[in-house]
Amino acid sequence: MKPMIALMALCLLVLSSVRNRGSDWPQFLGPHRDGEYRGGSTPGPWPTQGPPVVWKQRVGAGFSGPVVSGGRLILFHRKGNEEIVQCWNAGDGTPIWSHTSPTRYRDDFGFDEGPRSTPTIAEGRIYTMGAEGLVNCLDLASGEKIWSIDCKTSFQADKGFFGMVCSPLVEGDFVILNIGGGNGAGIVAFDRRSGKLAWKSTNHRASYSSPVAATFRDRRYGLVVTRTGLVGLDPATGKVRFEFPWAPPMNASVSAATPLVIGDQVFLSASYGTGAALLSLAEDPPRQIWASDEALSNHYATSVHHNGFLYGFHGRQEHGPSLRCVELATGRVLWSDSSLKAGTVTLAGDSLLLMLEDGRLILARASPDRFRIAAQAQVLPLEVRAHPALADGLFYARSKQDLVCVRLAFPD
Repeated sequence: MKPMIALMALCLLVLSSVRNRGSDWPQFLGPHRDGEYRGGSTPGPWPTQGPPVVWKQRVGAGFSGPVVSGGRLILFHRKGNEEIVQCWNAGDGTPIWSHTSPTRYRDDFGFDEGPRSTPTIAEGRIYTMGAEGLVNCLDLASGEKIWSIDCKTSFQADKGFFGMVCSPLVEGDFVILNIGGGNGAGIVAFDRRSGKLAWKSTNHRASYSSPVAATFRDRRYGLVVTRTGLVGLDPATGKVRFEFPWAPPMNASVSAATPLVIGDQVFLSASYGTGAALLSLAEDPPRQIWASDEALSNHYATSVHHNGFLYGFHGRQEHGPSLRCVELATGRVLWSDSSLKAGTVTLAGDSLLLMLEDGRLILARASPDRFRIAAQAQVLPLEVRAHPALADGLFYARSKQDLVCVRLAFPD
């Protein structure tokens, strides 16, 4: 009986530090692109058989994660020769609409051939980028297309190793994308209302990392990891303010983790010998605080930050990475656990939600002292690579074939 009471008590900690209204999850890595859930809810117990499944849908191919806004869930996936943006009622899984676009994408390595980028929802519109570089702007209410840009054709963008991958960043009046196009179109911005090209910047090839925006020294910055390094630019004009060289030492590599903004610092991480780096943007140019390939080298999943500590997966996905806690200020590894293999990390209050590739959802305290599993459940079958979403106490995750919604907490 005592273990059951302890388990329920630990589960009650999920999301417990945020008790205001429920929060949408309208883009990749959540509202602030940092993997943290800040919504308000009253947590409920997690039964021994796992959190209750609210609804489930069969879906097509892709690594694109779900997003939620205004009670609607959007998923970008592929069936046959069509990329599909599909809308469901987020609470009960009732289909609302779907929008299709033709695709001929074929993966050179025989991996999944669905879209990789997660949609972004902003002010009643949805922005997507497919594996061939087709950018669509759709109406959230109806699914009708508002505008469309073929980045591969328009900007001679390279599909890279595994297709084109950038989750659109809506910043001010613009949609910013890391596409690696030619003739100065490494990074581009479109007017979010009309789709008209607003600016283009750099000749950098694209990585698989999505851009973020933040304010440093009273100025707004767009931060983009390209194949060359971190680019800090004016998101209104595309003017480059600084470049921090940070390139993989080998060509056959993927830099996929998003820059993690923590106050006036930025944490960068990648595998393939690139390693991690912490930069201070309190000064101009940015100053490197520390760098290491032995601390926290993310492959595709971005780390999270909590109370001065980083939590994330170190090492390449196919080589069996380890989950780690690293001190932000120094890069010192406080603990490392290699039993889980690969997955994604979401921060909810003082808790970590680990969505593993094998379909297990794990709850653990975000503690620098040690790693201890509080609860776990098999919520999906194998091959889970997409980042999940968390809104109003409902956790949404997808595998290559299924989309599931489970209840982790009960809304106020």
